[in-house]
Amino acid sequence: MARLVKIGNRIIDRNSNPFIIAEMSGNHNQSLERAIKIVEAAADAGADAVKLQTYTPETMTLDLSEGDFFINDKKSLWKGKSLYKLYEEAYTPWEWHKPIFDRCMELGMIGFSSPFDSTAVDFLETLHVPAYKIASFENADIPLIRKVASMGKPVIISTGMATLTELDETVRAFKESGNDQLILLKCTSSYPASPENTNIMTIPHMRELFNCEVGLSDHTMGLGAAVASVALGASVIEKHFTLSRNDGGVDSKFSLEPEELKSLVVESERAWLALGRVLYGPTEFEKPSMQFRRSLYVSEDVKKGEKFTEDNIRIIRPGFGLSPKYFDFIVGKQAKLDVKRGTPINWELI
Repeated sequence: MARLVKIGNRIIDRNSNPFIIAEMSGNHNQSLERAIKIVEAAADAGADAVKLQTYTPETMTLDLSEGDFFINDKKSLWKGKSLYKLYEEAYTPWEWHKPIFDRCMELGMIGFSSPFDSTAVDFLETLHVPAYKIASFENADIPLIRKVASMGKPVIISTGMATLTELDETVRAFKESGNDQLILLKCTSSYPASPENTNIMTIPHMRELFNCEVGLSDHTMGLGAAVASVALGASVIEKHFTLSRNDGGVDSKFSLEPEELKSLVVESERAWLALGRVLYGPTEFEKPSMQFRRSLYVSEDVKKGEKFTEDNIRIIRPGFGLSPKYFDFIVGKQAKLDVKRGTPINWELI
């Protein structure tokens, strides 16, 4: 059985509604005012948490604009930029973290972040974050995994691109640190991701294999993959979030807008509630509807001693008579007393 995880005052397991994370990433467009508005919009939409990314261009890469350090992929949203310039545009200034986290707390949300190196972990510890997230591109950084795990706090790890062997190495390194507060998120690290490449059937397999809570870090457009993941056991859903895709920003094209995030919160909870348990037969709420089933009724007046026939009994609504399965048995039997048209057939009439 997967280990129950608690972040702040929020329990994360299959017995609780999905934990919804709004990923801000670089959608603040280098404006603290906009960042705070994103937090407020996420809270209004009903998200449980807002997640940042903690790095600087220097902690991510080298300030070079050629060769390996330049993005040439024609399909990339960031084609034509150097890695350094991309991270310079996208990073969240470290001095913004506290006011952003403070606003999260004021609005009853959890604020936390993805550190990308050990200095970011040290910094986030000074802010007393309640949890950590490891991004897909860092899930094979074993020294970082060990550092984060050693903080003794819940850690969410995106599994994008990781082979099963790599993921096993990551989970082992995490647990060797004595921390069992682990959540793995199925993730497809393309931006945006296509539904056919999302493979959410991996979610229950991952839960069984690693015996931990699981979820989805979703880069697809829309809500379908995220809501479907709940039926497969996802207890966490992470989506990039912005005020408006039209405002631009490094991740805006695959980010949800406020009304979409609100729909995700509602529909993922509905999906979770709908799972219920294995049950056959009417629920308490269905019992009043039993009257609208079909049953056996006398369709023509029948005298005492007269036989019931296919002409004077029918299978109709409502459902107060005997079950239709007794139709053949009743045909040919004699009426015990006079029976008027519209009388539900019961055993006392035979």
